Amino acid sequence: MPELPEVETTKRGIESYLKGYTLETVKIRQGRLRWPVGEEIQALEGQVIKSVTRRAKYILVEFEAGYALWHLGMSGSLRLVEPSEVENFGKHDHIDWELSSGKILRYHDPRRFGALLWVEDPVDNNYINHLGPEPLSDEFDTAYLYEKSRGRKAPIKTFIMDGKVVVGVGNIYANESLFLAGINPTIPAGKISKARMEKLVLHIKQVLAAAIEQGGTTLRDFVGGDGKPGYFAQQLNVYGRGGEECVVCDKTLKEIRQGQRATVYCPACQK
Repeated sequence: MPELPEVETTKRGIESYLKGYTLETVKIRQGRLRWPVGEEIQALEGQVIKSVTRRAKYILVEFEAGYALWHLGMSGSLRLVEPSEVENFGKHDHIDWELSSGKILRYHDPRRFGALLWVEDPVDNNYINHLGPEPLSDEFDTAYLYEKSRGRKAPIKTFIMDGKVVVGVGNIYANESLFLAGINPTIPAGKISKARMEKLVLHIKQVLAAAIEQGGTTLRDFVGGDGKPGYFAQQLNVYGRGGEECVVCDKTLKEIRQGQRATVYCPACQK
């Protein structure tokens, strides 16, 4: 599933080909996504794109009258293709935006859990207005997370993956951040001290910033190819390494399930 760093990389990869250009043609081959694609999207033909930004895992494309929101869901991707490829589309290439920049923005989604939505206000809408702060913003700090966690019985990993608490800390990044902070993922969020919470906030920011930075190296190849930034060439300490040796203490990493997701941690290093 594309997480915040993957969505940020996608946003950066397409921005220069959209901003300031006209959306000339909208082709919807399959509009039955997570939510049906509304008529407002088709009506965008002929309008100029004013900006391309990101909020949580939404890519917001600004027009004069409002915003188109792309969400990649579990298997979606956006890539730029040449006009010569307009008729060369696959079964799961559901939407094309033909741009005056000379490129086509193509949405590919085998599982169709993504979405293309229309909102008039980028903040006050049902998709975004309930979300927590961005993890790399100043709003997300030790004081905020510590106060938010008081009295919470949910395991700390589940807590930091809650988009109402903070956006974009997906499973990979939650595993890695907790390992670096030395915190056992099963501990109730409300029982973690302020000092330990400070370490966790620091490592969440570092892990996500590093993932985005590594993703930046794929931008030169974003036009063409499969358009998928992937999960980058990270040196993962725990994620996907259940049963292997800890990189710090050589003890065996333990793998459990939390909220139907794999959690891997070191019982010796993470207390």
